Amino acid sequence: MSRSSKSTFVTGMALVLTGCHTMATDEDRPARIVSPDDASRAALQKTINTALRTNVVIAEDALTDSSVLIIERSPPQSMQNPNPQGLILEAPIRFRLVINGSDCILVDERDSARYVLENTSCEAE
Repeated sequence: MSRSSKSTFVTGMALVLTGCHTMATDEDRPARIVSPDDASRAALQKTINTALRTNVVIAEDALTDSSVLIIERSPPQSMQNPNPQGLILEAPIRFRLVINGSDCILVDERDSARYVLENTSCEAE
């Protein structure tokens, strides 16, 4: 299997396993997480990590006050410069939480990919 085939396969499997699927978006309403617990935080963390294909740190109260989550890149740190300062030229990555029926869905605004958050309760804003 070529490298690009493996990449396509892994990406496809990640989407299947995280519950990304097509549904009518006209039913979407901005939402926020209610009664977050360890399971809902883990589901959000796993979904974000899958969407970004890296590990990120998110706040425990992410998406509890707002339907928008913004992920910004941190400047690289080193032993010589443990507190780097500088301009990050990349645009922050934005996710939106919506409710559609009874599903809490995280939408990646870069490509409109949709991820159903398991073990998560949300309500319309």
